[in-house]
Amino acid sequence: MTAKMTIAELEAFLHAEFPQAFRTGGDIAIESADGRSCRLRQRFNERMLRPGGTVSGPTLMALADFAMYVVLLSAIGPVGLAVTTNLNINFLRKGAAGADVLAEARLLKLGKRLAVGEVALLSGESPDPIAHVTATYSIPNA
Repeated sequence: MTAKMTIAELEAFLHAEFPQAFRTGGDIAIESADGRSCRLRQRFNERMLRPGGTVSGPTLMALADFAMYVVLLSAIGPVGLAVTTNLNINFLRKGAAGADVLAEARLLKLGKRLAVGEVALLSGESPDPIAHVTATYSIPNA
């Protein structure tokens, strides 16, 4: 499967249709997106932390959901009303304070009405995931 949107097209679409995701000054960057997988980087910010100095669950869930949206759009094109119908997260280890969080998403199944994928969330340069996410998106009729 080839990508239906380039990174530049994804960024332009998301800034126009989903500006609230970028209110914090562009903390999230799309590093790759090819219609099957994507890689996003959320630059470290103190707002990501919870008491105890670990990256918060809401930060991780939001990044994972956004990564699924990006990989789906890269596969199907600019469908703004594709929505999350399910998201499951397993927290595996503590995310390091001061480190960027990376989201590596891939589509497992892309149908006409539903897409299923998974996201590995990584802390900094460590190869060990800090969380594993599965998610399902509903795709509206054309």
